[in-house]
Amino acid sequence: MIKAAYLHIPFCEHICHYCDFNKVFLKGQPVDEYLQALDREMELTLQKFPTDELETIFVGGGTPTSLNEQQLQRFCESINKRLPKSTDLEFTFEANPGDLSKEKLQILKDAGVNRISLGVQTFNEELLKKIGRVHRAKEVYQSVENAKSVGFENISIDLIFSLPTQTIADLKESLTEAFTLDITHYSAYSLIIEPKTVFYNLLKKGSLPTPGEDAEAAMYELLMEEMEKNGFSQYEISNFSKPGYESRHNLTYWNNEHYYGFGAGAHSYLNGIRRSNVGPLKRYMDLITKGEMPILEENQVSISEQMEEEMFLGLRKTAGVSISHFTGKFDRNPLEIFKHQLEELAAKHWIEVSDDHIYLTKKGRLLGNEVFQTFLGVCDV
Repeated sequence: MIKAAYLHIPFCEHICHYCDFNKVFLKGQPVDEYLQALDREMELTLQKFPTDELETIFVGGGTPTSLNEQQLQRFCESINKRLPKSTDLEFTFEANPGDLSKEKLQILKDAGVNRISLGVQTFNEELLKKIGRVHRAKEVYQSVENAKSVGFENISIDLIFSLPTQTIADLKESLTEAFTLDITHYSAYSLIIEPKTVFYNLLKKGSLPTPGEDAEAAMYELLMEEMEKNGFSQYEISNFSKPGYESRHNLTYWNNEHYYGFGAGAHSYLNGIRRSNVGPLKRYMDLITKGEMPILEENQVSISEQMEEEMFLGLRKTAGVSISHFTGKFDRNPLEIFKHQLEELAAKHWIEVSDDHIYLTKKGRLLGNEVFQTFLGVCDV
C-alpha cells in the first residue's frame, strides 16, 4: 500500500550556488498553469494507482513558499481534494526563512500542514553570501518564531557543512546558534558539488576553496557529538531529532517503501517501478494537458535490485536493517545473501550485526558511501 507522497514546486526567487534540483526562476513563470497541471497529475495518478490513505505528504522544491498567498491557498486545497489522508498525517512544507510570512504560515496551518522544514544551511553571514543564499540569520529566528506563534510544534532546519572556506569553528558557532531555536529536528549534510551548478563551474576552474576530506570528517564527528550533547538522537546518517519527531516521510525512502512523486522532475516508486517525471515545465504541462502521464523514464526494479536497495538504504538508518523484516519481505536471509560483503565490512569495523539488526558503526557512518557501494551489483537471484 502506498503511504507517502512527494510534491515538487520548482520555483525559486534565487538560485543557490550548490543546488542541482529541478528549479527555475519564479519571475515570468506560468505558476497558475503549473498548479493546474499538478492537480491533474494527482487526479490521473490516483485513478491508476489508488490508495486508501497517506501517512505522509512532503512538499519540496524549489521553494514551495515562493508561491503567493492565493496560489498557496489554491495549491493546498488541491492537495486536500486529491490525496486521501490518514488521521495521523505528517504533512511537511519546505520553506525559505526569507519568505515565510505569518499569513502564509496561517494558510498552511489551516490546510493541515503540521511540519515546517526551513532551508537555513548556515548561520554565518559571509558563508550565506558565498553559497548564494539571500536570507540572513535574523530571518531564521523570525521565521521560527512566526511558525511557533501560528501553532507549529514540529519544525526542522537543514544545515550544510564542508562549505567553501568553512572552518570547524564556523560549524561549531552555527550549531550553537541552531540549538537556541528550541526546535524538534535537524538535517545536516556535507556539501556535494553537483554538475550544472555554480560551484561545479568554480571547482573546474580551480577557484573553489573546499575544506578537504579530513576537515569534512572532523566536522561530521563534531556534528554527531553536539547533537547528542543537546538531546538529539541520530536516527539516520544526516538526520537528528527529539524523540518522536523523526521524519516519517524520509523514513519511507530509507525503508525502501513505495511513494507517489508529483510535479516536474519528481520521482516515484509504485508497484515495483521507479519512475522520473520530465523536468522542463512546458513539456510537463503539455503532456498533462493531453491527458498523458508526464513520465521521462521507468525502471522495473528486479528482486535482486530490491534486496540490494533494502541494504544500502536501510543502512542509512542508525537502527540499520532488520534481518527478520528483510527475510519476511524477500523470503531470503540477508546474512546468507550478502555473507561475504558483511564479513568484509565487519572485519573493517564498519558494520555490526547484533540480535536482529545489521547497522553501521560510528566509523562506518563516516564512510557510508563506501559501505553502500559494497552492495551494488552483487545479488543474483
